[in-house]
Amino acid sequence: MSKKTPEQISFNMKQVKNKDSQIELLLRKELWSRGIRYRKNVRKIFGNPDITFIGLKIAVFCDSEFWHGYDWENRKNDFKSNREFWIPKIERNMKRDREVNEYLENDGWLVLRFWGKEIKNNTQICADKIEAAIKERKHV
Repeated sequence: MSKKTPEQISFNMKQVKNKDSQIELLLRKELWSRGIRYRKNVRKIFGNPDITFIGLKIAVFCDSEFWHGYDWENRKNDFKSNREFWIPKIERNMKRDREVNEYLENDGWLVLRFWGKEIKNNTQICADKIEAAIKERKHV
């Protein structure tokens, strides 16, 4: 396997989407088909949730397994090169996710987080959970 140049690595990293990813689009399309309207990528809300129901204070995050550390204790051993960069980077992401959850929950928000493969394999179940949260919040 050939080594990539720093320029190639930089180019690849710039291609990674931070909004409108495949998993976000899948979930949003399912919600929209149910007549559920939302705001997306609201920057004024701490943590920039992927999907937001502002009046109900519901924040939804679609987390990719790689960037957010799914099964981290096992997966971090998969990094063979540049471990001193990747492991702290993913762990910072995980810490930031916890901080965002805590901040929003302390401010009265309901935070829902879904893993990418959860959305891909069970889009309707994820949307069911969001729909149930909406109904619950409307009746409180």
